[in-house]
Amino acid sequence: QVQLVESGGGLVQAGDSLRLSCAASGRTFSNYSMGWFRQAPGKEREFVAAISWSGGSTYYSEPVRDRFTISRDNAKKTVHLQMNSLKPEDTAVYSCAASPRFGAPSASTLYDYWGQGTQVTVSS
Repeated sequence: QVQLVESGGGLVQAGDSLRLSCAASGRTFSNYSMGWFRQAPGKEREFVAAISWSGGSTYYSEPVRDRFTISRDNAKKTVHLQMNSLKPEDTAVYSCAASPRFGAPSASTLYDYWGQGTQVTVSS
């Protein structure tokens, strides 16, 4: 089992930055690839970013590429999502997820463990 707790969400203005964190506990964190997903009201959950177990590979969705950066610290069992140049359309609940398997990082079905999420609201 892996427990995930997100933090760092909040209300910001367009153009601002936020840094989300996901703290993991339980089994060996470095065995898991990690992803961030988001879900806006009335919309499907969508992939945001993912990072391999070693941190050597990262993946981003097109809407956030060049604005968001995912990173991880295996010693501290944390994964971060640095979000810059935020836009109102980035408003959503952001959740981190952990996967023990190799596969398409954007597929939510790849991930076994999910956090509760943290709200990010971007005003115009």
